[in-house]
Amino acid sequence: MTNPLPGLLTRLQDRIAPILTGPPILAFLPAITLAAFWFGGELALLLVSLGFPLLIASTGAFIGPRSGRARVPRDSVTGLMLRDGFDATLEHVYKAAATPGLRSACFVLELDDHGKTVDRHGQAAADLLLQRSGTRLLSTLREGDTVARMGDSRFAVCLMPVRQLDLELCIQISGRLQSALEEPVSVDGLSVYLSCSIGFCLRSRAPGDTAQEWLTAASDALAEAKQISSSSIRAYSAETRKKSNLRSELRDAAASALENGRIQPWFQPQISTDTGRVTGFEALARWTHQTHGLIAPDTFLPILEEAGLMQRLGQVMLYQSLTALKAWDKAGLQVPCVAVNFATDELRNPRLVDSIRWELDRFDLAPERLSVEILETVVSDCPDDTVTRNIAGLASLGCRIDLDDFGTGQASIAAIRRFAVSRIKIDRSFVTKADRDPDQQRLVGAILSMAERLDMETLAEGVETVGEHALLAQLGCDHVQGFGIARPMPFEQTLEWAASHTAKLREAPRIGRDIG
Repeated sequence: MTNPLPGLLTRLQDRIAPILTGPPILAFLPAITLAAFWFGGELALLLVSLGFPLLIASTGAFIGPRSGRARVPRDSVTGLMLRDGFDATLEHVYKAAATPGLRSACFVLELDDHGKTVDRHGQAAADLLLQRSGTRLLSTLREGDTVARMGDSRFAVCLMPVRQLDLELCIQISGRLQSALEEPVSVDGLSVYLSCSIGFCLRSRAPGDTAQEWLTAASDALAEAKQISSSSIRAYSAETRKKSNLRSELRDAAASALENGRIQPWFQPQISTDTGRVTGFEALARWTHQTHGLIAPDTFLPILEEAGLMQRLGQVMLYQSLTALKAWDKAGLQVPCVAVNFATDELRNPRLVDSIRWELDRFDLAPERLSVEILETVVSDCPDDTVTRNIAGLASLGCRIDLDDFGTGQASIAAIRRFAVSRIKIDRSFVTKADRDPDQQRLVGAILSMAERLDMETLAEGVETVGEHALLAQLGCDHVQGFGIARPMPFEQTLEWAASHTAKLREAPRIGRDIG
């Protein structure tokens, strides 16, 4: 049975200390000492002078709030309080902010791609970045606000209750916190730039009746922010909880969806700017849920990654894509290749090359009919020898290597040549409005010139208008892909689309590049 005495003494200390150290008692202290001398002489004065400080010390009042916090367990890297201490503070603020007229907010912040930072710069540098981040958070907030480290790269902030606090002010505070964390940090003479995503929840919008539900709401808002993009800020709302519940439901159903054929490739055509003919299809994962219908990739792909199912997804996508190639061949449709995206987890598989060789032999398909799509960030950031060997091995096997989202990373020309890249896919951010924006045109032109000098093919993603298509053809881009050509579609629709597209080619004028 728990002894209630320590808790009782603590409550007595908490009640007595404010009385003994408050303004009223301090105001009467001179009178008390004078009365002691008047009625009891020097001995009484001595007893009061020594006894009163001892009485105050016994209540713990001399420890003070800041020293009290020092007794809370602290993170060895940042010096910030840890989860237990933050939970206790949050509980106190949650109750205090229930008072009419008082408001507070809880923020959860996370440094984006912390794992990559460790891989690239080492653990010591990553610890330095975390330490600086903690210091910057403290310097940005007010004296009474609370900051804690909640995980590897996650922090939490609780604002002390105030009378003036609304959604707009919380967004401004989030912006200040984000700006402070994203200032470059010098590591071994190099400037390292971080990005930070933030989710927050106002006390007045907190769901449920507990401080933990308030913290969970801010964490849900952070999850929504990270899902959109890095360096995003999101406030909690009722819609956030719905999305959180959906993610939880999808997380439970992800494995069975992969095995039951609910997650399958949809195919988006890629066409030649010279002839207009189909030069390939890109396989894009789509989840058709029994209840929620079509689930967006940016919703379920992070769930699969968290569940460690990306390699299994890759196996499903590869099998279904090669099956589609055989079906197109059987139908008499000329599709030179199918492009399949390979995640970093798949590229770390030491048996990847043997596995793909076996699958190609199984389907009796030539290796050049498979385009392996890898992100530019994989090429630019790749410290993993296994990844390097796998990409080189797939290229030696005869597979095409497509560098996806080119322009968004920092791949060097040497890295592009080392990985035997055969085609550059220009990111959609450079393609959008390129027919109307001279700066976009110059950027695209520079990429195309570089690719031509390196004897590599090019494909532009995200082509949505005839103007963009025509400009890319005139500038010398080899292939285009995007909603302006066709949206991703289930395999069953590809044959009908291909027949319709072929019929249009016979009627439409040819869009070609300038060769004069």
